[in-house]
Amino acid sequence: MAVTPAAPWVLHPERALPADPGTRAIARRIFDETERLPIVSMHGHVDAAMLEADLPFPDPSALLVTPDHYLVRMLVSQSTSPGAVRDAGVRSVADLGVAGGTEQEVETDPRVIWRRFCAGWPAFRGTPTRLWLEHVLAEVFEAPAPPSPENADALYDHLADRLARPEYRPRALFERFGIEVLATTDAATSPLDAHARLAAGGWGGRVIPTFRPDPLLEAGHAGWAAQLADLSEVSGIDAFGYDRFLDAIRERRRAFIRAGARATDHGHLRADMTPLPDADARALFESALRTPLDAGSAAAFTAHLLFQQAAMSADDGLVMQVHTGVVRDHDRGAAARFGANIGFDIPVQAEFTRALRPALEAFGHDPGFRLIVFTVDETVYSRELAPLAGAYPALRLGAPWWFLDAPEAMRRFRAATIETAGLRNTSGFVDDTRAFCSIPARHDLARRADASFLAGLVAEHRLDLDEAVDSAIDLAYRLAQESYPAPETVEVTA
Repeated sequence: MAVTPAAPWVLHPERALPADPGTRAIARRIFDETERLPIVSMHGHVDAAMLEADLPFPDPSALLVTPDHYLVRMLVSQSTSPGAVRDAGVRSVADLGVAGGTEQEVETDPRVIWRRFCAGWPAFRGTPTRLWLEHVLAEVFEAPAPPSPENADALYDHLADRLARPEYRPRALFERFGIEVLATTDAATSPLDAHARLAAGGWGGRVIPTFRPDPLLEAGHAGWAAQLADLSEVSGIDAFGYDRFLDAIRERRRAFIRAGARATDHGHLRADMTPLPDADARALFESALRTPLDAGSAAAFTAHLLFQQAAMSADDGLVMQVHTGVVRDHDRGAAARFGANIGFDIPVQAEFTRALRPALEAFGHDPGFRLIVFTVDETVYSRELAPLAGAYPALRLGAPWWFLDAPEAMRRFRAATIETAGLRNTSGFVDDTRAFCSIPARHDLARRADASFLAGLVAEHRLDLDEAVDSAIDLAYRLAQESYPAPETVEVTA
């Protein structure tokens, strides 16, 4: 049944811009020059198969609630507090539709999940999640009002009506969002079938894979041998020997480049890239084939393999991205019940000066090598990362990421790094999202935050307005293009 049209919910056009009227006016002029630039989304977790199939999204909860770990973790954090979230029946991630791990009762009624989300809407006040969701609901889906317990069903019906329309299918939204290129994140052992079908359908170069070999580099995990079996099958090289293992990884990197990849991605606890003597690396590899390595040996072997990945990037031209400083699945009981990546990833202190030294000494001046570093540890921005990026040509600083992709954190990042690294030694914005419809929301918020920061420099007469506008365009668009060049070593399949 068609939903009766309602007056659209209109967001304030100057949201997230400075409170001071004079600085806000400057920020508005800067933001006007970047607001409608194409989106270059060079790191995220959108499923290429979704875009390849181009089927309607199933329902509002499956699209906007269940896969969003920012949203889920916040509601779960309120689940035992007196109030609407507990009263709505949220006790764990299962009550928001998250399934996985061992058997448990999972809520499958999308309308119930949506009501629980609407009941918890006040929990998002002041968070970037609220800013993103407001943009998605009001700008993308023309929702008539913010979520609330009273309008939950009406809002659900409004969104379901929109999702049934052809203009809300994935590819139509891709075009509407103004996405120029979208990089997915794909396991090193992925056959890249969806990417191949997208390329055959004329989308080559617009949706591209990113090489993620993390499980292959973590020989302390019980499933490492199974990963080697998968690598052997997909590469055609028996990876159960140290040299053949490295050859198989090189072959997979070449396959990714042929599919359009521009980068690798590495999400380990530490950024250490200290190589081992060859004999020691071989011995650890052979030992790991028999039993998982102990924590110290596993960390040393991962560091060695990260150095090998840096060497391969210097050779084949894939940009090396490193995300570090997070204890993943902090609640081990929740991970066992529901699976990984459900919102219990917690930051820890990170170290880069010594960790990156071997790779930067070896490749930091190599014109064929590019390293982009992300962290959720703000304390290292001015102390370590900015000085490193201000010295080594190969290193750029990744955008504030994960818990830091919020207005104040983005401004702190700029303030902490500009004096030593400048603006052009950064990567441009990286949205790192699984939530497809939030891509334009995240880029919009980043552009507002950067316009606000640059407006402050103009107001203090540290930059001219034309310089600030040019820098804003760099940060919103040009730097992402420059930071992720296409490798030239292998011809990319059209």
